[in-house]
Amino acid sequence: MTTQDMNLGAFSVSLAVKDLEASRAFYAKLGFSVVGGDATQNWLILRNRTHTIGLFQGMFEQNILTFNPGWDDDANPVAEFTDVRELQRRVKAAGIEPTTQADESTTGPASFVVVDPDGNAILVDQHV
Repeated sequence: MTTQDMNLGAFSVSLAVKDLEASRAFYAKLGFSVVGGDATQNWLILRNRTHTIGLFQGMFEQNILTFNPGWDDDANPVAEFTDVRELQRRVKAAGIEPTTQADESTTGPASFVVVDPDGNAILVDQHV
């Protein structure tokens, strides 16, 4: 399988917000509703049809593109998917060095981060 064949799973944008409630209210006006998260821990997951955004107050400094192998677009586990460690191996073989890495000796949930040439963080975060 080539890097062109990589299935990264569900996609969302994780936004670093200054005021969780103000951001929630703003995105509600754009048709997004809360489908997960915990406001007492300063994070919410919002959806508008197939579009997903995460709002995170005080958790990171910049916005992050997020992919979730093992999940469909509704965050439901899928039967077949490419494990995050295999995706990491393919990314490294393509010449991209992750800034944080999944422990390849483990199984189950894990993640890695790469940064694109413009400094945008891309999180590949497997929850299953």
